[in-house]
Amino acid sequence: MFGPYDSPQLRSGDTNDSEHAQNNWTLDLIVVLGSQMAFFALGWVFFMKQLFRDYEVHQRTVQAFFSVTFALSCTMFELIIFEILGVLANSSRLLTWRVSLYAMLVLLICLVPLYFFYSLTRVIRIVPSSWVTQLTVALWMLFVYLFWKLGDNFPIFSPKHGIFSIQQAISRLGVVGVTVMAFLSGFGAVNAPYTCMTIFMRSVTDDDIAQLERKLRQNMEMIVAKKRKLCLKQLEMSRTPVEPVGLFKRVIGTFSAAPSGGLRDQIRMLQGEIDPLEEFGKHLFLELVELRNMRDRVEYSRTWQGIYFNIAGHFFSVYCIWKLIICTVNIVFDRVGKVDPITKGIEIIVKHFGYQIDVPFWSQQCSFLVIGLIAVTSIRGLLLTIAKFFNAISNRQSSNLIVLVLAHVMGMYFVSSVLLIRMNMPPEYRTIITEVLGELQFNFYHRWFDVIFLLSALSSILFLYLAHKKTPIK
Repeated sequence: MFGPYDSPQLRSGDTNDSEHAQNNWTLDLIVVLGSQMAFFALGWVFFMKQLFRDYEVHQRTVQAFFSVTFALSCTMFELIIFEILGVLANSSRLLTWRVSLYAMLVLLICLVPLYFFYSLTRVIRIVPSSWVTQLTVALWMLFVYLFWKLGDNFPIFSPKHGIFSIQQAISRLGVVGVTVMAFLSGFGAVNAPYTCMTIFMRSVTDDDIAQLERKLRQNMEMIVAKKRKLCLKQLEMSRTPVEPVGLFKRVIGTFSAAPSGGLRDQIRMLQGEIDPLEEFGKHLFLELVELRNMRDRVEYSRTWQGIYFNIAGHFFSVYCIWKLIICTVNIVFDRVGKVDPITKGIEIIVKHFGYQIDVPFWSQQCSFLVIGLIAVTSIRGLLLTIAKFFNAISNRQSSNLIVLVLAHVMGMYFVSSVLLIRMNMPPEYRTIITEVLGELQFNFYHRWFDVIFLLSALSSILFLYLAHKKTPIK
């Protein structure tokens, strides 16, 4: 009655397998959507509490763009960790990777630039409202053209990819993102030990601060006294009557108008004395702020936490020197590591110390720990940098435009992080990233990172050296 493949037992087994697979898909969907909602909420809160805490939010669209970009960026780091831990089915991870990357590309190439140019054209008063849409589209098309031409100057293509493939867009975003990441990493590698180590701290006493405060107070008193004289002269000038007169009285009036001309000269002379005093007062104030900050740093360095950061600063210094040497060697010899650093380090320990350990197992555990730390520190460091940069240059008129720019930079930063983190993963965990991104020229991005990192670090060393040697105002 039943065929060999049509028995009730077999049909029941197929039904159970399909139900099990459906349950797995449902669970994977809940995990992915739940984590993305959590990341979106975190980006929303950061936007409100850090970026716009001093401003009233007028454009919720800007906040949504920032939060969605942040959520997609965190999702990519989450997927890397899921790949190492084996969380979610392989097909679910692959689908989430593709959806996240396509969504990120649409945001960074289309939506965020379009809304930025739209907001920019609306802010410019000389642009008629009827031209806003046309000018927005024209600026966006120019952006896309320049973005696409960017790839012509870098060896980032594979002949297997079409011109409109995802790899073409990712490769171009990677160039800009790796440049930003290398610049920030180079500055951070130099600035961290400079900030933490006591050897770079200037000795500041309360007498130094009191002396500078006295100079600043004297400067302010001189400015107030001269401005008082200036106001009196201007008041006297305003009370001098000016009457229309004939030719004879005009000739005679040249002698009587001498006091008025003298007042103008005195006002001009007083203003010429006040301007340099105010400029000098600004320098005194900045020097006073720097001395107070330096005194606070010296006092903080005597605490247990300060001692800890001083020790950490020495490790950062060693890391900076080591990284500069490695980058120089990589650039000179055109070298890129074939084995991830974690597996290589474990193999060196096994070879030289004779420990009998399971290299693949411990490589997986250490990779999870290191990549987790990289993800957390990258997200935290970038958010702190964004907050400082935004608070330093933003105002009520430009705040929304700056947030859109920062959201764009953040997206490129995290896309390029995925390209570089791939080298820190054991080969078996790189497969899905390679499958999603295609055959990109991964080695080029590592060499480009080394070049920009080296230039950024050397420039930071020169800048901090000049700042440290700056003589205080006497």
